[in-house]
Amino acid sequence: MHLLLDTHVFLWCIKNDRRLSKATKTKILQADEVYISSASIWEATIKVKLKKLDVDIEKIVEAISSSGFLELPVTVQHAAAVSRLSDIHRDPFDRILIAQSMCEPLTFLTADAELKNYSDLVEVIN
Repeated sequence: MHLLLDTHVFLWCIKNDRRLSKATKTKILQADEVYISSASIWEATIKVKLKKLDVDIEKIVEAISSSGFLELPVTVQHAAAVSRLSDIHRDPFDRILIAQSMCEPLTFLTADAELKNYSDLVEVIN
């Protein structure tokens, strides 16, 4: 299985947050490849600047490789795919992550149930 983690799922994972269930941890550990989008780092950086998130950006960047995850850059194909998404969700970061998931294709792990309406590739965790 090839996964793309939503930003919050990635942060929960590297912080060993209790909101990440044992089943989800197992799924991540057993995946063939786990990707973190560069858009997630961008999103975290903006939220840190707005004081909506308290993380060290350099540490989360380092955590991508130290966790065995792979970086997924945003390509022009990903950006263009956003134009084909319906307006189910207005958050631009969620929309680019969904587009990346659909283009690659990758199973997208998120706790945001609203995103499930985009694709069967979206898996809502609990």
